[in-house]
Amino acid sequence: MIEERAQVVSAEGDELWVETRRQSACGQCAAKSACGTHTLSRVMGNKRNRVRVLNPGATPVRIGDEVVIGLTEHALVRGSLAVYLMPLLSLFVFGVLGKALAEQLLISSADLLVAAFGVIGLLLGFAWVRRFSRIVASDPRYQPVLLRRVLPREMSPISLS
Repeated sequence: MIEERAQVVSAEGDELWVETRRQSACGQCAAKSACGTHTLSRVMGNKRNRVRVLNPGATPVRIGDEVVIGLTEHALVRGSLAVYLMPLLSLFVFGVLGKALAEQLLISSADLLVAAFGVIGLLLGFAWVRRFSRIVASDPRYQPVLLRRVLPREMSPISLS
């Protein structure tokens, strides 16, 4: 389970809306002054992302509470593969099909046909990702869930002696 801290901004039954801060591991190593990722994270800043979270245990939370949300590794890996791999894979497969078709038709300058087939494959890959995202949007296995509330640290008594 991949966990992230978030702040509750809205609570509606068994669903919550939370905000998470975009975080970067940059700034911790010695090479940060020459690192493009560090520079990019400084430019992008600490923006907040609003996320819908399921609350299956109906844990009582209030607006402003800090919570820990989680997403299974399976959902993250499968979603990432779908979003990144499918458009690229379909681009290459359709490009190869375009090349094979050009060879079958004995076309000497096949670059335009290969490029056209590649673009068609890329667009079909994007269409598949859109359909996949609509399907998993209602699947609870792919939704982040509320794991627990973060309890405020208890203040230690100060002795005035």
